[in-house]
Amino acid sequence: MNKKIVNQKYTIKEYDELPSTHLYVKENQNKLESGTVIIANKQTSGIGTHGRIWYTGRNNIAMSILYKPNCDITKLDGITINIAKSIKEAINELYNINLEIKYPNDLLLSNKKICGILTEINTISKKVNYLIISIGFNVNEINFDNEITKIATSLKKEYKKDFDKQKIIIKILENIEKLINKLNII
Repeated sequence: MNKKIVNQKYTIKEYDELPSTHLYVKENQNKLESGTVIIANKQTSGIGTHGRIWYTGRNNIAMSILYKPNCDITKLDGITINIAKSIKEAINELYNINLEIKYPNDLLLSNKKICGILTEINTISKKVNYLIISIGFNVNEINFDNEITKIATSLKKEYKKDFDKQKIIIKILENIEKLINKLNII
């Protein structure tokens, strides 16, 4: 899936299975270039907010993006909500589906969670060392365990058809890149 997307050349690395794309990026950020995207077809111990587990099966998207911005932390104010807006726009542009943002880091469809965003910023003083943007998006999952079936959904569950994960990933990356360029942090 390596491809030039908009102006940023992303390095996309896809793995069959990882415990967590976020932790993989965090643990390897010294070895990875800015613009690296880690995708796991299956994620067994993904990280959600407040230490929750975000399980991602093969029918969904689990990815983390590493940026090494050359900026002051104040330039990243509101980054998570702006990423949520970028993802919302991506799905609307692709499928004319209007997701709802649950401030600051979730996207909902039919009042159920379809996407979660986790951002981590590492700084020394006010200078940003790295930014990790992790996204879990329920695309073609139809079987949720009993604990989350009442609060989670997917595109396929709502629209009864398959959706193209790669197309969604590319559009999300394009929209996030537009945001990064607008913020002028790379």
